[in-house]
Amino acid sequence: EREDREAREIRRRSADWDFIEKQPPRVRAALEYFIEQGDRYVAARIAGMSLDEFDELRRKAKIPVVV
Repeated sequence: EREDREAREIRRRSADWDFIEKQPPRVRAALEYFIEQGDRYVAARIAGMSLDEFDELRRKAKIPVVV
């Protein structure tokens, strides 16, 4: 659980919140879900995108994948 908390904090600090806030509601919700949960597959489904499309968006939002 501590590792999950640390990963979430890294994603929150790294994220470009201005970019995220300018996204349509569904995409914004997907990015916020990814920041909180770290699950790219569910986040891509929320956004209605393929995993590759979501990863491209995630990179634009400067949200790292924390392993």
